[in-house]
Amino acid sequence: MSERETAPGSMDRRSFLQTSAAASTAASLAAGVSRADDPAVAVAKETTLPTRTLGRTGVKVTLVNQGTVQGPSALDRLLRFSYERGVRYFDTAAAYGTEGGFKKWFSAMPEVRKNIFLATKDGVGTPSEMLKRIDARLEALGTDYIDLLFFHGLGSNQVDWPKSKEMKEAAEAIKKTGKVKFVGFSTHDAKRAEQLQAAAEGNFIDVIMLQFSPWLAKDSAMNKAIDACHAKNIGLVSMKQLLGIKPDEVLGKVPALKERGLNAFQGVLTAIWSDERISATCVTMMNTDQVKENVDAAQRFEPLKTADLALLKDAVLAAGPRMCTDCDGRCGHAAGTQARLGDLTRFLAYHEQTGARRMAREEYAKLSPEERAWQTADLEAARDACPSRLNFADLLPRVDQLLG
Repeated sequence: MSERETAPGSMDRRSFLQTSAAASTAASLAAGVSRADDPAVAVAKETTLPTRTLGRTGVKVTLVNQGTVQGPSALDRLLRFSYERGVRYFDTAAAYGTEGGFKKWFSAMPEVRKNIFLATKDGVGTPSEMLKRIDARLEALGTDYIDLLFFHGLGSNQVDWPKSKEMKEAAEAIKKTGKVKFVGFSTHDAKRAEQLQAAAEGNFIDVIMLQFSPWLAKDSAMNKAIDACHAKNIGLVSMKQLLGIKPDEVLGKVPALKERGLNAFQGVLTAIWSDERISATCVTMMNTDQVKENVDAAQRFEPLKTADLALLKDAVLAAGPRMCTDCDGRCGHAAGTQARLGDLTRFLAYHEQTGARRMAREEYAKLSPEERAWQTADLEAARDACPSRLNFADLLPRVDQLLG
């Protein structure tokens, strides 16, 4: 992660947290308190986090769950630390290369498995293929059952899957094996609103994990799709919510956060949890400081008022985010290009902010030449159309430099 690049004048999340932690430690030492005695850094013996029911599953899951999109060198320690801090929902995938970390953890601490809600994901070409992947996932995880199995990253060519006979039959067959309790899908596709509407119509999907923005317009297609799924009691889990934020440029601009002692990342999580349709947030926490921060936000959660949500939105967008969590492809249409501008900037965020460089390059390589060719696009028009007003002229050259 030492090669991570950040925008000029900005601070990435890890650096932000490390700086804050260092300041906290220095203050404690100045006051004559040792780091071991500092309640801000000491590991609680037992921590309980708020929970919400995950839709029709009936399972109560912690507001924040530990995502493992990339395995740090001390993944086993990080999993244990998250567990000690009260996290009981963990997320992985075949593509992440982190399932082995769970196998190691379960082998060392078998009692943990029954105390957590475990989700994994796999990508398939047809719904029926997923049935053949179950045993591989179980072996990789070192468990005899999976709580939630996601069809990983549904694309624009799979919009109708969540209401199709084929996917319904596959979901039923998967659960009949007794090896998987619940079935869902994950999506960050530009057509995810249509996918969610299809899921509401099909009414057999248990959970959806989606790229989500806490300030959707009430009359937007995405907001209406979420309403439709919530009405059918489909569990909803948000993801990608912290990518692209510039915390140092948001601090101090939202009085409610300052009053609560919350930073920008904690504020965005609080904004998401203020939407009762969302059961949990999946966050790739890469170090213990990030775990402490997110757990603290969950423990102290109180819904933000509408006016405070608006102030936070304005502050985040004014800071110039590096990824649009509300992307629906309108930027590309406005720019007159087939290039997938939203996906390109998302892959850049993976590379620069989570350290998932290999995955970022692999995802970039899957795009066709036309889907990568942004050079002739009207980037000003794209920026004007983008809900997050991304500065594509600054971001896209870095995509070519780092991922091409």
